[in-house]
Amino acid sequence: MRRFAARPPASVLSCLLFQISAGIAVAVLLPLSACFPRAAWAQTSTDQVFGFHDFSAQAGWDQAFMAVPSTTLAREELETLTKAPHWASSPEDHATALYVAEKFRAAGLQVTIQPFRVLLNKPVSIRIEAFDSKGKRIMSGPTPEHVDPSLDGGDPFQNDPRILPPFHGSSPSGNVTADVVYANYGTLADFKRLASMGVSVKGKIVLVRYGKNFRGVKVYIAQQYGAAGVLIYSDPADDGYGKGTVYPEGPWRPATGVQRGSVQFLPLYPGDPETPGIASTLNLPNSQRITNPKKMNQPSIPSNPLSYQDAAPILKALEGPQSPHSWQGGLPFPYHLGGTGAVRVHMHLVQDYRLRTIWDVIGTIDGTDPIQRDNWVIAGNHRDAWVYGAVDPNSGTVVMLGAAQGLGVLLKQGWRPRRRIVLCSWDAEEEGLIGSTEWAELHAQKLSHAVAYFNTDVGVSGPDFDASAVPSLKKFLRQLTREVSSPQGGTVYTQWLKLQQKHHASPGHPDRTETAVASNRVRIGDLGSGSDYTPFLQHLGVPSTDIGSNGPYGVYHSTFDDFTWFTRFADPTFVYEQEMARVFGLEILHMADADVLPYDYRAYGQEVVGYLAHAQQSAQAAGMHVDFTAATAAAARFAAAGARMYQWQQEAASGAEATSLNATLRQVEESLLNPAGLPHRPWYKHTIYAPGEYTGYAAVVIPGVNEGIDANDPKRTQSQLNELAKALNRAAEVLEAPIQ
Repeated sequence: MRRFAARPPASVLSCLLFQISAGIAVAVLLPLSACFPRAAWAQTSTDQVFGFHDFSAQAGWDQAFMAVPSTTLAREELETLTKAPHWASSPEDHATALYVAEKFRAAGLQVTIQPFRVLLNKPVSIRIEAFDSKGKRIMSGPTPEHVDPSLDGGDPFQNDPRILPPFHGSSPSGNVTADVVYANYGTLADFKRLASMGVSVKGKIVLVRYGKNFRGVKVYIAQQYGAAGVLIYSDPADDGYGKGTVYPEGPWRPATGVQRGSVQFLPLYPGDPETPGIASTLNLPNSQRITNPKKMNQPSIPSNPLSYQDAAPILKALEGPQSPHSWQGGLPFPYHLGGTGAVRVHMHLVQDYRLRTIWDVIGTIDGTDPIQRDNWVIAGNHRDAWVYGAVDPNSGTVVMLGAAQGLGVLLKQGWRPRRRIVLCSWDAEEEGLIGSTEWAELHAQKLSHAVAYFNTDVGVSGPDFDASAVPSLKKFLRQLTREVSSPQGGTVYTQWLKLQQKHHASPGHPDRTETAVASNRVRIGDLGSGSDYTPFLQHLGVPSTDIGSNGPYGVYHSTFDDFTWFTRFADPTFVYEQEMARVFGLEILHMADADVLPYDYRAYGQEVVGYLAHAQQSAQAAGMHVDFTAATAAAARFAAAGARMYQWQQEAASGAEATSLNATLRQVEESLLNPAGLPHRPWYKHTIYAPGEYTGYAAVVIPGVNEGIDANDPKRTQSQLNELAKALNRAAEVLEAPIQ
C-alpha cells in the first residue's frame, strides 16, 4: 500500500491559510496562486527533483504544508519560550520541555520525554579582581549585564533574579592569583607566537578574546602551555561598537554584555563528561561512569568569561612588549603582552558540580512503507539556553514547532510518510551537545538505519539564509530552497545566491573544490561541530545538514539575547521564522517520501578528490615524505562509483528496485567511519569530517591526514592515509555493488 505516493486530495491542492485568533488556527481555503509567488510554484511543478520519479504529487503536499507556518503563532511561541531564563536542568527548562511536548501532541505526533542524568556545573560564586603593581584594585567583577533604561527603552528582562552570573560550563572551581598575559584569540598559532617572543604563560592567567576558535580550545591550549587560569572576553572590535551601534539602540554587544558558554574539550568528545559512548540514563550504574579527570573532556584550570567593560582595566594596565599589530582589538589604547607583574588577577570560582536531570522531547510520526518505515528521518533543535535564548536556540525551536504544525495539518488531510519522522527537542546542548549525544548513544543501533539528521540551532538572527551539509545533501538543499518564497522576493535560493555573489564568498566554510558562485550555484559549507548534528554524523555516520538565517547578532550567549532584542533586530514581523519553518519542513517531507534517497555521491567524490590533492600539496610544502598513492586511487574509485550511482539513481525504477537501492545508499556514509576513531580522540569516527582538535567548531576535512600534517608527524599521517584509503574503498565497494 503506497498511501504516501497517492495524489493529494483536491482540497490540498488549494492552500490553507491560517489566521490565529486567541491561539486557535482557523483554516481558510484559497487557490495556491494567492499564497505563493507564481515562480516558486512553477519551478516545483515542472522541474525534475532528484529522488522523485514524478514530483507532481509531492509538490501538492509541499504547497499545503507551506501554507501552515504562521508569523502570529511563531511570535506567540517565542514569547512563551523566552519568558524566563531556562538553563539546562532548571525548573524553567523543564517547563519548556512540557510546552514543546504539548505542541507536538497538538500536531498529532506521538510524544515521549526522555530524561538523562548528567554532570553539570552551576555557579555558586564568581569573583574576578585585578590589582596593579602597587596592590590597588583596578577591577572587581563580573559587572552585572545592564543597559541604560533611558536608551531606547533599555531592556525589560535584564534584572530577573533567576539570571545566573556569567560563567563557563565545564570550568572547575578555582582560587588563583597570578600575573596576566594577553594571548590575542588564544589559537595555537597565537600561543606559539608568544613563545617565539619569549613570553611564557606558565603559571599565569591568560587573557584572550573570543573568536577564531572554540572557547574550549582556548582553554585546552592554555592548559597544555601550563597556564594557571583563563579569562575570555568579548572585544568590541569583534562583536561590539567596532561593528556598529550597540544594544539597546543597535544589535551589537554593549559594554557589559558577556558571552557565556561551555569550555568542555569538545574536540575530544561531546556529551556527558562521565559517559563517553554510553547513554547516561537515569538507571545507569555509577560504576559505568568515568571519574578519573585525566580521562574526561573537562579542563583542569579555571576559566570565566568577561565583558569588555571588565577586561578593559586589565588590558590597559598591562606592560611589556606591545602586542603585534594584528592582535590590537577595539579598545582605545595600545594592547601589551603583559607577564611583567604590572597586573595580577585573582580568580575565585566556586562551582556546584552534581548529576542533574535533563529532558529531551521526542515526537514521532510512524512510517507506512513496510520495508523502509524504520529508516528514520530525524530533525532537531536544542531548547536550553544560557539565559533567555531568544535567538540561540529558541528561534530554532519555533522553526521546528512551525514544521510540526505543518506536518500535523497534512496528517489530517490523509498524508502519511513513507519513512518514520522523529522530531527532537534537545536539552543541555549548551553544556556540550549533551542531550543529543546521550540520545544518539542510546539509539545507536536503530540509527544505523536513519537516512538523515536535519539540524537548526540559531534558527533566525537576521534575513540571510545559510546552510552546511555533507556533500551528498548539498544538491538536496539547493533544490528545496528553490521551492520556498523569500520575504525579500524570489525564492530562498535566489536570495542566498545573490548574497554570496555580493560578497564573492560563501559564509561559513566554503566547499574547497567548487567554483559555485561563479557558476550560479550557491556554496554550502562543511559540518564541523558546535551543534547537535555532531553525534549523528561524526560518531554514527548519519548524513546531516544544518540551516539558519543570519544577521548582525552581537548579543550571543548574553542576557540580552531575549524577546526584546529579537523583535527589534532579528525578525520583527517573524517572516523569517516562517521562511525557515518552510525550509526545515521540506527537508523532512522530501527525505521522508523520496522514491530514491537523494544522496549525490558524485559531488561527494569530487570533493574528496579535491581534499586529498590539497593535503598532498600541504605535505609537500612541509617537506613531509608520505605516500598518497593508495588514498588517491581510493578517492578516484569512490568518485567514479559515485558518478555511476548518480546516473543509476536517476534511471532506477520505483518499488522493489528503489527500495534495494536505498538500502545500499544508506550504507555509504557509515562506510566512511573508522571504527578506531581519530588519533587521541576515538569518539570521532568520521574519516572525512570532524571538528579540528585546535579549532573546535570549524570543520577539518580528512582530519586524520590533515592534522597529522599540521603536527609534522609523518608516521601518523601515513597511518591515517592508509585508514582513509580503506574507508574510501569500503564506500566505493558499497556504491559499486548494485551496478555490477
